[in-house]
Amino acid sequence: MVTRNLTQIRRHSAVLPSTFPSQPQANLMNLERILIVDNDNLSREFLTEAVRTLGYRVESVCSGEQALLRMEDELPDMVLTDLPLPGMDGLQFVEAMQEKWPGLPTVVITAQGSVETAAGAMSRGAVDFLMKPCCQETLKMTISKVFCQTRLERENALLRRQASGAEGPDTVAVSEPMLSTLRLAARLSQSNGPVLVTGENGTGKDRVAQYIHQCSTRADEPFVRVNCADLSESLLESELFGYERGAFTGAHRQRMGRFELAAGGTLLLDEIGKIPMTMQTKLLRVLQDGEFERVGGQATIKVDVRVIASSNRDLAAEVAEGRFREDLYYRLHVLPVNVAPLRERQEDVMPLAEHFANFYARKNGTTAPIFEPECLNRLRTWNWPGNVRELENVVHRAVSLCQNNRICANDLVFGPSTAGSSDNVSPYSLTLHDSAIACAMADNEMADIERVAILATIQSSGGNKTEAARRLGLTARTLSNKMKLWRASGLVA
Repeated sequence: MVTRNLTQIRRHSAVLPSTFPSQPQANLMNLERILIVDNDNLSREFLTEAVRTLGYRVESVCSGEQALLRMEDELPDMVLTDLPLPGMDGLQFVEAMQEKWPGLPTVVITAQGSVETAAGAMSRGAVDFLMKPCCQETLKMTISKVFCQTRLERENALLRRQASGAEGPDTVAVSEPMLSTLRLAARLSQSNGPVLVTGENGTGKDRVAQYIHQCSTRADEPFVRVNCADLSESLLESELFGYERGAFTGAHRQRMGRFELAAGGTLLLDEIGKIPMTMQTKLLRVLQDGEFERVGGQATIKVDVRVIASSNRDLAAEVAEGRFREDLYYRLHVLPVNVAPLRERQEDVMPLAEHFANFYARKNGTTAPIFEPECLNRLRTWNWPGNVRELENVVHRAVSLCQNNRICANDLVFGPSTAGSSDNVSPYSLTLHDSAIACAMADNEMADIERVAILATIQSSGGNKTEAARRLGLTARTLSNKMKLWRASGLVA
């Protein structure tokens, strides 16, 4: 190899400032990861340092084969590649990469190029072409432009999906309780503080969280959701914080967690009341300091994420029972929002029903059905124990089964049968099992029926009184007071 002096090296490489900061701009550190592919050691060093100085995470390799292997472990957000490479050349590498990961932003940077070469690279999937030497400002502008273009493409794809209905029904509100909730959510969206959204299952807490995100200055950044109730403690930790390669059996590659994926945007922690105490401690640290480590990792990662938590449990009662950390509760309870159950906002029932009917008709490729007048009373008089989610299921089934594009009363199925039975059930009808219970309870005083129902629910909840209270629609304090009264009267042990 021909020996070059420092001046020649700088002219051949991406030209950098004469001195680099010893550390990247930590407070402005981007989470985007850039992979550099260049077989010239000194050129690769200078290019790597230049990109790192701009605040991006960066890795570098010296061949296309190495780059493809590295990308199997963790896909970068952008690739900067030279053309003269050992083994497969740069054009072959770009082609192979785009075949496997189409749309991955790729910029070719080389000293050996021409108009024909640039055209060849672009035709194979590269989004830009730079000639060496290029100054750091040009490098910065190119990377920023490509990331901006990629973000716009993703946003346009999202808007197209929303326009086609693929993203699901939007928030619909007519009643004063729900309009009041959305007005409060809009005000809270202007803050970066944590938000706690509470309400029964199926009330639309996730829609309110999305509404807060869409009204905020973070609307153009990611909205990431994780259901804390669906995951075990170990899986939840990996899901939230990510893990390093080799951290545990099966960890064949490094993986970013939801906090990193939501960087700059909003993270919704759904059903936060169900996470274990050890995870609550780790979560508290992220909320306080904005930093964490991946599972199996040593490096501390800092993120700027707005956290919204939701819960169908009374977290204050969970704190009193010792199942939820008090400091975490007050950290989350900075900006509380409560979503009323559907039975308390009956004005929303028909607008929601029509909205769901339009949505599912569009998905089925049919025109929106019409609700017969007799449906109105049935929809409004049902108590909706499953809230908006139950209403959506009822309408979805009706849209699928209705004839002549009209939904009649017989198409509306309420209660447990909504989940799968095709038999129509009146809102007031009883199953065979329910009838047996009703006969056994007949002619008993209401107080005795209430006591039996509560004790049975506590037993079916494994002795968890907070969960039993939630199922019964009571507060934990009300249930506790009833139990104390029954014990004092000698009615329960």
